[in-house]
Amino acid sequence: MSYFAGLVLKILGWSFEGEVPSEKKYVLIAAPHTSNWDFVLMVLYRYLLRMKVNWMGKDSLFRPPLGFFFRAFRGIPIDRSSRNQVVSNVAAEYAKRENLILIITPEGTRGKTKLWKSGFYHIAREAGVPIALAYVDAPRKVVGIHKRLLMPSGDMEADLDVIRSVYQGKVGIRAENAGEIRFSDTSARKS
Repeated sequence: MSYFAGLVLKILGWSFEGEVPSEKKYVLIAAPHTSNWDFVLMVLYRYLLRMKVNWMGKDSLFRPPLGFFFRAFRGIPIDRSSRNQVVSNVAAEYAKRENLILIITPEGTRGKTKLWKSGFYHIAREAGVPIALAYVDAPRKVVGIHKRLLMPSGDMEADLDVIRSVYQGKVGIRAENAGEIRFSDTSARKS
């Protein structure tokens, strides 16, 4: 898959900048997530770089007959009925595992969004793991990972300022769908 991903990306004219973090545990956010193509590019680079990245999905996806397939592709089933429970459950996964890289798209969807969701921040903070900042920049045809990880400090506005500085000027495939880098929920502002 690594060879195939590299070939496809070369044909499409895309390149990679940055380095895969050496840490064994972190939350990897991928933004902007403005179209299916942003996602496809991230997946291709995941294979090219041989990253063992996990993702979350609603628990109903992991039931037969397709549950085996989703687990084989590193999916983690999540009961999304309570937002706080999701954070605690994922933090518990970090505690149980020796290695865990969890990819999250803070915009939550590839469609038009107004603001980011704060779940990735709460997960990283509760699990005590850093946040890696991956990006797509369509005008330059670059996918990258920022060189420094962000350890959530609890000062959300200061941490968001760091995140904004990394993503400043990074444009997804469909720029009009990008959300503002602010958290959408009020609980994020109270921490």
